Amino acid sequence: MALGLEDAIGARLTAGVISAPPSSDSLSQQWEIFEGGHPLPNDASLAAAQAAFALLDRANAERAFVIFLVSGGGSAMMESPTIPLHELRRVNEQLISGGARISEINAVRRTFSRIKGGGLARYASSARIATLIVSDTNPGDEANVASGPTLSPDINSPYQVLLDNTTALEAAQQKATALGFSSTIAHHICEQPIDQGCDLLLREQAECVISGGEFSCPVRGDGMGGRNLETVLRLALRMSADVALSAGTDGIDGNSPAAGAIADENTISRARSAGLDPNDFLARSDSYNFFEKLNDLIITGPTGTNVRDLRILLKFRT
Repeated sequence: MALGLEDAIGARLTAGVISAPPSSDSLSQQWEIFEGGHPLPNDASLAAAQAAFALLDRANAERAFVIFLVSGGGSAMMESPTIPLHELRRVNEQLISGGARISEINAVRRTFSRIKGGGLARYASSARIATLIVSDTNPGDEANVASGPTLSPDINSPYQVLLDNTTALEAAQQKATALGFSSTIAHHICEQPIDQGCDLLLREQAECVISGGEFSCPVRGDGMGGRNLETVLRLALRMSADVALSAGTDGIDGNSPAAGAIADENTISRARSAGLDPNDFLARSDSYNFFEKLNDLIITGPTGTNVRDLRILLKFRT
């Protein structure tokens, strides 16, 4: 997003603050760059917030025009908490691992943050502002992207959504059509508990079922993985003649380095032949190591964007 802004406005960009994962992309010297933590905030997340406040002080004094670039993950990447960092991390870890929906998690996060729920926009009281969003929430729920640092009911702040989950789903459907598959986007399969979401996917009758969003997926063990890897493992245990893929568009699933995995009707038999018990891996929330041993991981590395998850189920009927 920062590179795109530089391309769009060039020399008119006088200063900026960015908090993001490490990147090989080269930004101009106008940016003050921080490597904020994700999924849990770190010291750099707090330092990024202080730098943002300082920049907004300057913008207020100059009555400047400020463009906020907001995307999923921002809740952890930039933060000014009202509680100590170690307590903030503990609360966030409990929220993330508990399987709550993002709107529920963000409702709690806003209560101990000076940034979330429009906090950054309120700080820019004398500047002109606009927000550009890459959304990892449902349509119409943009105030939950990064816990809404510039959006809240009491702030009339203009914003534009550049990309969202629908963008990814429609791109997948176009590719499926080009490959000759009859596909459908199951918009209603989105934020269910993971076991219920898998049930709904398997009940769909289309040859190619595409869905997105984020299943709620409580962590039950000390393994490695996330909701995408677990989705594929759950589907693999129940598929007869299908192929399943689930991956995070940011290239990272849970606490693993993978985006997700792929499975077919032979996955479970291959695993058992190798002495692997899929139910044991499932019980320990260790789906990453299950698919790593089968060489069925999807590893893209960080993609630089986040528009939620993409799930594809191909159904072959004899």
